[in-house]
This record gives sequence, C-alpha cells and structure tokens, in this order.
Amino acid sequence: MNSLCLRTIGSASLAAACSLGAGTASAGATFILDDDRWVSLGLGLRTSFNAQENGAPNGDDYSKNFQVDNARIYLNGQFHEYVAATLNTEINSSNDDAVSLLDAIARFEFNDYVNLWGGRMLPPSDRSNLDGPFYLNIWDFPAVSAYPAIFAGRDDGAAYWGEYGGGKAKWQFGVFDGPTTGDDSMLWAGRVQYAFWDPEPGYYAASTYFGTKDILTLGAAFQTQDGNTSWNIDGLMEKNVDSIGTFSLEGAYYNYGDLGGLGTPLPGETGTDSSGWLLLGGYLMPKKIGIGQPQIVARYQNGNVDDGPDGDIFDINLNYIIAEQNAKVNLVYQKPSGGLFGDDNVFRLGVQVQI
Repeated sequence: MNSLCLRTIGSASLAAACSLGAGTASAGATFILDDDRWVSLGLGLRTSFNAQENGAPNGDDYSKNFQVDNARIYLNGQFHEYVAATLNTEINSSNDDAVSLLDAIARFEFNDYVNLWGGRMLPPSDRSNLDGPFYLNIWDFPAVSAYPAIFAGRDDGAAYWGEYGGGKAKWQFGVFDGPTTGDDSMLWAGRVQYAFWDPEPGYYAASTYFGTKDILTLGAAFQTQDGNTSWNIDGLMEKNVDSIGTFSLEGAYYNYGDLGGLGTPLPGETGTDSSGWLLLGGYLMPKKIGIGQPQIVARYQNGNVDDGPDGDIFDINLNYIIAEQNAKVNLVYQKPSGGLFGDDNVFRLGVQVQI
C-alpha cells in the first residue's frame, strides 16, 4: 500500500482507494475484515539535532539540542461501504511530550463528488497546511502559512469535499469553530484547485511526488469569520525529465485580514493584518547513490505585519531520499532576517521515517 493511500481514501473499496496514491511507501498494517470493513495502523516520526546561533544559555554560543519534531500514531478504519473514521495523535518536544489529539474524523464518503467529514481535522486551507510536515518538500513548515488553528493547523468542525476526473479538479468547503469571538460566530472555509497535468486525488495534498507524477496544479483558499477574511493562492509544478532528474517549483501568497496572521494578536483580537509569500525550488537526482537519491531544495519566505515588523527566511536543504516520504534525511541551513522571524542562523539534521 502506498504512502498516500490513507490520505486519499474515498468511498471505494480499500484496494481501489489505495490505487489513488503515489509512490511505493507503506501505509502501515491493514487488517481486512471483509469487503467493506478494515482497520489500519501507521506510525510516523520526525526527529532532529539543532544548533541555533546565540541560542545557548549565555546568549552568545550556538545552542545544541536533540528534539522530537513529530511522533504520530495513525488509525484509520472503514465500517460500512460509505462510513469510515480517522484517529491520529501527536507527541512533540515543544508540547512537553504530551499526547495531543491531532485528527478525529467521522467520514461519510459516497462517491467522488459527495464526501462529508466531521470532527477535528485540517480545514480547507493552503497546500502546505494540507501537506502537513510529513509531505512537504523541505524540512521546516513555512512560517508564512498561518491560518488560525487550535493545534497543528487543525480545527473542530465539518466539511464537504469532492473531486472530478480522478482529482483533476477538487473543491472543499466547511464550517469550523475558529477563534473565540464575542458573538461566537463560526469560521467558514473553502478551497478549490485544478491540476493541469496529472491529477492529485483526495482531501489532502503533497508538495512532491519524487518524479512519479508530472504536476502543474493551481489552488486558492479562504477563511472568514465575523467580518475578517484571510486568503491565499498557491501552485506546484513538478516535472520528471527522464535521465536528468526531477525539478520542483512551488509558490504561495497569503493575505491575512485580522484572522490568523504572522504577528502576535493584541488582547481581545483574533489575529493581525499581515501578508506573506514563499517560493521554493528543488532538484532530485535521477539515480541512487547507495540506498537513496540526493536532493537539493531551496526556499525563500517573506512576511510583513501591518504597522509592525517584516522579515524573511532563506532555507536550503540537502536531502537524502531513501523511501520517498517514508525514509529520508534532511541537512538544513536556515537564515532569517528582518526581525519578524528572528535573526539567528540555524543548522539542523533531521530524520523522517513512517509506515
């Protein structure tokens, strides 16, 4: 079963659903009860060694520490031809090693055009948020992706989504709790996208297919609550050029209208007026060296807070791709400047494994 199987499951049987993904990575152990009922278990881990300029207790030297970026348990099950559920948990060093509820979704999936989800989930939003940290083309989640969330981009609510042409066109719309407001108004969210080359099926996204697909996809999303609206546009192009290698280009622009945003909200406010953008380029070598393929990825981010600071971040990753997103090593250099995102260099060595 491939790495995107459980991220793209719709109303079809397990075997048909798993044909929708990409790559060769495993989705964990699957226990098939009958044609319509099954349960699967998966695990994911991202851990890293980090060194940050001026981060030591004396304020002058580099800090040096190991951390667990993400440790996840994935549970999925189908209980009826049209009824399924997802339960995922998260542990990380920044959350005092506590177990947090990541996803808890009841899924009613009737066909390509009508799928209804309810519970805790990723609302319709930008590609990076729908990737999650395990399906990015770079180690660090982008700082300019800052829609409001209760935890790891999630919110409690309900969504309707569908697709056409096996994922050529996709649409997602939902209503969620959102940040607390005086009149307890709801947050409404939506996303549409179109794939001009190979389709990208399922609710979730990925920012690289490691050359197994040729991708040219454009998307747009919005979230609005109590008169405040945030929105973004994003695009991904990835092309496998035979014996030369795989080239990736990704970009996004964000405009936050006092809903989420890049700055720190003032007391009583739900967000900050701010904007940002990112541009990423990557190259994956066509041949393995040893057990994996070398890859280089560079990304630039820029952010601006109205009546506040601005800043940018430059990342460059030297990656070693062993089993696509199921086993890889990332060597990272990160340079922020301008104040909004800090000013200290960061060096990082990260390892990601999942099944």
